[in-house]
Amino acid sequence: MSKLPPHYPRVLTIAGSDSGGGAGIQADLKTFSALGCYGMTAITALTAQNTLGVSAIHGVPPAFLRAQLAAVLDDIGVDAVKIGMLHAPEVVEVVAWAIDTYQLPQVVLDPVMVATSGDALIERETVGVLVEQLFPRATVVTPNLDEAGLLLGRPVSTTDDLDAACADLLAMGARSVLLKGGHLGGDLLTDVLALAGEPATYWQRLTGPRIASQNVHGTGCTLSSAIAAQLALGHPLEEAVQVAHAYIRGAIEAGAAVATGGGHGPLNHGFAPLPMHLLV
Repeated sequence: MSKLPPHYPRVLTIAGSDSGGGAGIQADLKTFSALGCYGMTAITALTAQNTLGVSAIHGVPPAFLRAQLAAVLDDIGVDAVKIGMLHAPEVVEVVAWAIDTYQLPQVVLDPVMVATSGDALIERETVGVLVEQLFPRATVVTPNLDEAGLLLGRPVSTTDDLDAACADLLAMGARSVLLKGGHLGGDLLTDVLALAGEPATYWQRLTGPRIASQNVHGTGCTLSSAIAAQLALGHPLEEAVQVAHAYIRGAIEAGAAVATGGGHGPLNHGFAPLPMHLLV
């Protein structure tokens, strides 16, 4: 195989559009840019959305999603992929086709199901298809506690629940799981990175004090995008998660005192932007 010429770290987001700019592909592109990567998009759905909630969703036809993916992948290629909002089974199937056809590397699957406002972003019948089609194809799956509860059919609501939830998500076919504990109560939050084939005692636990902020819209999108960016830069998964975790905490803290809209505002994605990297 011939060596690629010097190129930017290429990160593709396959996700929905947030018209308010705080989550979805908008948050993804801001994150990629802030971390020195070249971002591309394949849009799965349009949402009419602001800091108060989602008022409408317009799904992109699967054939057009496939056309977007082919256009980007046939020409530019990718070093990592972030997958977000996939609202319908046929959309999931197109994404699985792209992963297999183009042998997409470093796939971060954020199983977006519920917005920060509480609005549902996925059809119920899509959940099973997503697990079957994408869990085995993803490098890492990054659910929050609400999403893990929907996937497992039981609440995940305490620190003591985290390890069992990770084990059961791995048993559903995931190669690794980053279970995000931001919805836990208390002042100290814990995320768990669990890898298939490793005992729980070797799993990585990322802890930190809760940052008081109303502006947490798009936190999950941003974290998964930051992980994808770090993977595109060549970092191994555990290191990528650590660096992304530090970035997300910085973005929350930097945006905590800023007013944007009347509800859950966005993070400050550009609090410490990096120049564009070059892979050689």
